[in-house]
Amino acid sequence: MPTLRSRVVDEAITPWYHCISRCVRGAFLCTDEVDYRKQWIESRLRELLEIFAIECACFSLMDNHLHLLLRLDSRKAQEFSAGEVARRWCHLFPLRDISGKALAVTDARVQRFADDPTWVAKMRARLADLGWFMKCLKEPLARLANRADDCTGAFWEGRFKSIAVLDEESLLATAAYIDLNPVAAGVAPTPEDSVHTSLRTRLDHCQAKGGAQTLRDDLSSLTRDPSQEAGLWLMPLDDDRPYGGDRAGLLAGCTLSCYLRLIDATSRMIRDGKASLAADMAPIFQRLGVDQAALEATVTRLFQPPERFPSRLGANNNSSQPNRTRWYLSFENRLPRYRAAEQPPSEATRAPNGESCINRA
Repeated sequence: MPTLRSRVVDEAITPWYHCISRCVRGAFLCTDEVDYRKQWIESRLRELLEIFAIECACFSLMDNHLHLLLRLDSRKAQEFSAGEVARRWCHLFPLRDISGKALAVTDARVQRFADDPTWVAKMRARLADLGWFMKCLKEPLARLANRADDCTGAFWEGRFKSIAVLDEESLLATAAYIDLNPVAAGVAPTPEDSVHTSLRTRLDHCQAKGGAQTLRDDLSSLTRDPSQEAGLWLMPLDDDRPYGGDRAGLLAGCTLSCYLRLIDATSRMIRDGKASLAADMAPIFQRLGVDQAALEATVTRLFQPPERFPSRLGANNNSSQPNRTRWYLSFENRLPRYRAAEQPPSEATRAPNGESCINRA
């Protein structure tokens, strides 16, 4: 029986989650012949990030599956006004005309929902919910693909996998793993040639802004240049908060230049028959305070997964947990239990416009 998402997703433990979703039966339903589907997913992902209180650090869209590295931010959702919650949700599930075209969101409709505090509280929670985010990403593409192929049935293979990322070593390893998926699969010769990945998006954005000349083959603090990722819809690599900013990033000190060095080193480390790691690559781990052995072990585990995906990567470093090696047991013990005669609450709900909003995972 599938594990409840609430048992594996807890923002109090970690806000970072590596999400994986595969096409049904592993079929190649997003190949070059229908490459517009990958572009649609990328565009839909960008749209949802403007609505939800969730940020995306990395993504990779493959022919038969996708990878996302997401950061939950429920605190941001709490800052939404009632009107903003209503407007965001109405944009997410708009009214449609008889032809299916979305109608403009009216102030009257927004105000009607904003005046209901119970509804606002419920939708506010959903705007920071991982399951609702993935549902809103996957379900519309399934409908689009079925119409294009003139068929019915499932497009995605069951529920998406969500793997908690608990420490910095696992965070960097997961980011590199996602961006290197096309290289590892043999569909791209180099990381920078991989299309529909976060790495390619960052490089294209940097070049379009004229910042390519600021990239340096160096690991010093002089490589920090916030303009390289200014205005990018993805979460920045370098966490700006330690420098007085308010934008969260993947990791403090991980500049785009440093990340490129990490990507290059990791691509050589995990691929058979490639050149060995250059001696001057080692400082990237020292500067970021990352345990190289732990990083290598995690990357190896990712590229050689067991039959069942792990539910978490890394060690929990939250000092508030008295027994950090068994944090997930104490988390499960806090969850409600239902007796045999009782039924857990149903997840079936409806959007304000009456459309079905089930199958969240």
